[in-house]
This record gives sequence, C-alpha cells and structure tokens, in this order.
Amino acid sequence: MEKSAIIGKSIEPVEKTTISCDKSQRILVCGKTGTGKSYTLGVLIEELSNFGEDIVLAVDPQGIFWTMAEPNQITEATDKLQEYNLLPKGFRVNLLVPGDPLERYGSSDIISELARRGLFVQGLRLNPSDLSPEMWCDLFNLDINELQGIMLFKAVRLCKKKLKNNFLIPDIADQIIKLDGLDKTKEALLRKLEMAEDWQIFEEHQYREIWEILQPNAINILDLSVIAQGRYGLRNLVVAVLANFIFEKRTIARRREELGLATDMRKVWLFIDEAHNFCPSGKSTLSKEIIIRWAKEGRQPGLSLVVASQQPSAIDSEVLTQCGIRIIHRITSKEDYKAVNALSQDFLDDSLVSRIKNLTGPGQTIMIDDEKETAVQVLVRLRQSNHGGGSA
Repeated sequence: MEKSAIIGKSIEPVEKTTISCDKSQRILVCGKTGTGKSYTLGVLIEELSNFGEDIVLAVDPQGIFWTMAEPNQITEATDKLQEYNLLPKGFRVNLLVPGDPLERYGSSDIISELARRGLFVQGLRLNPSDLSPEMWCDLFNLDINELQGIMLFKAVRLCKKKLKNNFLIPDIADQIIKLDGLDKTKEALLRKLEMAEDWQIFEEHQYREIWEILQPNAINILDLSVIAQGRYGLRNLVVAVLANFIFEKRTIARRREELGLATDMRKVWLFIDEAHNFCPSGKSTLSKEIIIRWAKEGRQPGLSLVVASQQPSAIDSEVLTQCGIRIIHRITSKEDYKAVNALSQDFLDDSLVSRIKNLTGPGQTIMIDDEKETAVQVLVRLRQSNHGGGSA
C-alpha cells in the first residue's frame, strides 16, 4: 500500500493533496513570515510520524517545534481534522539540546515542565573525531596552507590514524604539542581548542554513536535556538556533523539492504527550517557541502530532505534545483519570485507568479510536483499538534 502524506485539499477541484513517502524526496517549502511555512513543515512531520517507519529529524533554529508534543487546542480542530480521519493529538518528541540542557535552558523548572508535557530531553555532544581535519580548520577559519592550519590539520589527522574514533580535544592538543613547529603557533592553537571546550558542545569523556540519540519512534527535534549563530557558526557545525554521520551510516545500511543483510538503520527525513542560514547562496558554511550532498546523492541511501525558508533566493541553487516538490506560500520579494520561477518546468505556464501573488490567507499555497507535472492551489490541513510558531 502506498504511503502518501496528506498536505491538505486542493481548491479546484476539491480533493486531498498528497506527497508520496515511499521514496526519497527533496522538498522546498517557502513563504514570507506569517504565511504558514513552519506550519506546513509541522503537517508533513506529523504525517511521517503517523506512518512511524522512517526517522524524522527536524533542525529547529527558532525553538518552535517542541510544542508538537501537545494536541491542537483550537476549538474547531476536531471537526476539521475528521475530514482527514484524524484527531488532535500530541506526538512523542525527542528534544535534542546541544550541550547541557540545564545550562542551555537556564532552569531546572523548564526541564521538569518539558518532561511533564511528555518531551524526552537529552543533551547532544559532538564527537571531536567525527570532524574531519578540514572541518576542524574550517571551524576556526584557518587556511590549511598556513602555519596554524597546517599544524591543526596534521594533529587531527594523526589522531585519526592512531586513535581512530577514540579521541577527544585533549588528544588533539597533545598531538599539537608533540609536532615540530613554533611555540607561538602551538600556543595560538591550544587557545582555540580551549575555547572549543568552553562551547560545551563536544564530548568530553568517550565516543558516543550519534545514532544512539535518534529515536525512530519519536519526532527528533534539534533545538538550535539555544546556540547563537555567532562567529564560529556552531549551529552549522552541529548540523554538518549530524548530517555527515547519518549519510555515512545510511550508505552502509543501504548496501546491506541490497545484499539481503539485516540492518536496524531506518531511512531518514531531514527537515531544515531557515535553510538559507545553513546552505546559503554565494557563501560557504560548515554545513553547506553536506546539505548539497544530501540533495544530490541522498536518494540512493534513502535520505530525504525538506528545506524551508522565507527567502528561497537565499538558498544555494544546487539544493533548490533538486527539489522536485515545491510548496510555495505567499512571497513578495522580486528575487524570491525570480528564484522560484527559475525552477519552473515545461508543464508550467506563465501564470505561476500571478497565482502566487493571488495567495492571501495563511495556509494557502501553490504545490508544484514535477513528477506528477501538476501545480495546484492547496489549503494546508489543520495541525493535529499544537503549533508553536506564533509571536509573543
């Protein structure tokens, strides 16, 4: 039986609008603030969670998706959802917090209240060994052809060669001390590593498989709102390490599946809200390369990607052009119209821009499906869970 996620109903003719979940997808969701972009993301996440077959990981820069643990409180929600044979409900949420959740949220009361509401909160620490030598240099904006970059690259490479996955930041520091080079260069690098320890996002004791923290029977939400974007791009670093790790593990799992061997690594759907910050057009970030790789090469290992932004023109074109499904809420920027229009296929006529301009209320969208060769106006269905995207 085909797995189809119900997004809502088309306006004319009035019928349910679906997205196939039987295969890997690349989906763009865009629209200016207040038009329902994040709400639509939540609907698609709910649909996948109801199937309960794939791992769902949502990158949440605004800290709004944790409310999916609570049922929709809107009075008319029950009646409107029954049109889709659904009811209001809260979902199991695995809330991943980079670092120590207590320190990030600033109060034990917050942790207790989240737990009372049914959320499982756990700290996420990155393994220093999961960063390549190049990533360590990029983290500190070091050129691998200059003194500090050369020394850090060598130190991390030696750690990987000698210790495999079993090394931490102090092990990198030890290798730096042992290398030939200027004391001044070593001191500068050691200060950078001390600073990295102070960020409290790196594992300090032993290697931990990132796969262990992802729960297949829950919505995994990576709360990046607790980290400032900052000079070193720590949000991008967290996304890069997670995405690289998952890509590698799913590639191995896919090979096992093809050979008829057992694997417990399910397919993965990666949702990235505010995607223009992680894979921007015209500049580099720590996460950009792996997101482009997911978009281009992730289908075969069973990796789906959903990117959302109020500025589609600010997302790198190598990701945009891979999106065979576009869910477009109202946009107003000329650059955004240009970016969306550039994705038009032969089956689309010249009325696309005017149709987008005619979208008025929240939840109204034009959904373009390249495989079906359709572009229909859709009213997104009501959420089963509580939407946390409103303004204070």
